[in-house]
Amino acid sequence: MRNQYDFSPLYRTAIGFDRLANFIEAASNQSAQTQNNGYPPYNIEAVDENNYRITLAVAGFAEDELSIVAQENALIVTGTKQKKNSQAKFLHQGIAERGFERKYQIADHVKVKAANLENGLLFIDLEREIPEALKPKQIPINRKLNVETIDAKSA
Repeated sequence: MRNQYDFSPLYRTAIGFDRLANFIEAASNQSAQTQNNGYPPYNIEAVDENNYRITLAVAGFAEDELSIVAQENALIVTGTKQKKNSQAKFLHQGIAERGFERKYQIADHVKVKAANLENGLLFIDLEREIPEALKPKQIPINRKLNVETIDAKSA
C-alpha cells in the first residue's frame, strides 16, 4: 500500500520554492518505485551544515566497475559487474553479483568533492558551496523622517 502525501500546502506558503516541492514529491514517488529493491544499501550523512557523505555498500565491485556521474541536480552511481566465464555450481549464492544504478537528487550549489572505495564501501563526499551573491544579507531599516519635523528643527 502506497502512502499519498499532499504537497499543496508547500505551494501555498512558499514563494519561489516550487522546484523544491517538486523534488520532495519526486523523491516520495521514487522511493515507492525503487527498481533495485534497496540494492545496494546506502547511508546519507550530514557531516556538518555544508558537508554531506553518501556511503554505499558495494562489496565485490572493483573501482573500474563503478561509475559516478554528477549532472545538473542529479548524482548517478552505477555498478556494472564483469561477466565471469566460470562454470561454478553454487550450493547457495547469497552474494549479489548484479549491476545497479542509484540516482540521488542534489540541491543547487552542491558539488561532489571526492569519492573513495575502501573495504567494500564507496564514500562520496559532497559540499554545498553557496555563492556570495546568494548568501543571506542583513537589510538595514531606515527611519523615514517627516518633512514637517525636519523643517521645525531647522527653524
